Amino acid sequence: MSAPLRDVRNELQQLRKLAVDDEWLDDLRLRIDDLCAIVGEYLEPESVGQLREGCYFAAEAHAGVYRKSGEPYIFHPLAVARILANVRFELETLLAALLHDVIEDTQYDKEHLSARFGPEVAELVDGVSKLTHIHFNSKLEAQAENFRKMFLAMAKDLRVIMIKLADRLHNMRTLSAMRPDSRRRIARETLEIYAPIAGRLGMNHLRQELEDLGLSHLHPFRFRVLQEAVRKMSGNRHEIVSQMEARIDT
Repeated sequence: MSAPLRDVRNELQQLRKLAVDDEWLDDLRLRIDDLCAIVGEYLEPESVGQLREGCYFAAEAHAGVYRKSGEPYIFHPLAVARILANVRFELETLLAALLHDVIEDTQYDKEHLSARFGPEVAELVDGVSKLTHIHFNSKLEAQAENFRKMFLAMAKDLRVIMIKLADRLHNMRTLSAMRPDSRRRIARETLEIYAPIAGRLGMNHLRQELEDLGLSHLHPFRFRVLQEAVRKMSGNRHEIVSQMEARIDT
């Protein structure tokens, strides 16, 4: 009976070391517990423990940093990992999702991650960091297709793409905190690049939510029309979305 109590105390001590306002500590603990509960449904307890340690490491790495929404930054990588846990990705991908911004935004480099979490996780995080430096500006479909091909070619491991898609999905879910011009730019990029890539990889549930979120921010009135059309019309939902996007671009 004493060992679990020691574990709980240790977890609370680790959380209290983080530079997170007291108002967020309970929320942070609940989010970590929620992620570990999902993963515990399909991974061994040892893997769940390793994931929990990854949560603490990521929280420490991003300590004191907050998103535009006012939430602690750590809530973002936790959400990205949760998206992938819901489709049962393995431990290494989940750890890389938790750490996907560490090389880019913190003091820790690839070598440190490799020593702490293994070379496979470090390679995945490094791959996500490299994709972050690609910026898409053109509205031309031919340019968009070339960009999609380059995006896929740069990722040596498809798990890098999946982490990037989950990253974009959570950013789209929280896009309201951004300035209107940033929302429009990110929404267009999502519709022209990320949603098609998700569809190409067979992740249709991701593609559908990315499309819906992109349209709702880029053209809210037309998105409401789309929702009504999908409700009333039989047929392929993706075709209706494509037709709507074509009308928007003309």
